[in-house]
Amino acid sequence: MGTARTYPVKAEDSFRTALAIAHEQGYELRAATSLARLWREQGRQGEARDLLAPVYGSFTEGFDTADLKDAKALLDQLV
Repeated sequence: MGTARTYPVKAEDSFRTALAIAHEQGYELRAATSLARLWREQGRQGEARDLLAPVYGSFTEGFDTADLKDAKALLDQLV
């Protein structure tokens, strides 16, 4: 069975599809965090930050939730 490292193009396509669906349904943060994490692992830190920062920045509350903490930790690594 493959992993995101084994099949990076397929993984990226899947994350992009998930992101589009999540955006339509208002659940974009998790998908954006997953795709940003994949891009970070591929050395694409700038693209990862450009994707995740505006999604994270759209929140005005709930910063103590696991998803927002996870996204913030990832953003801090992408500086």
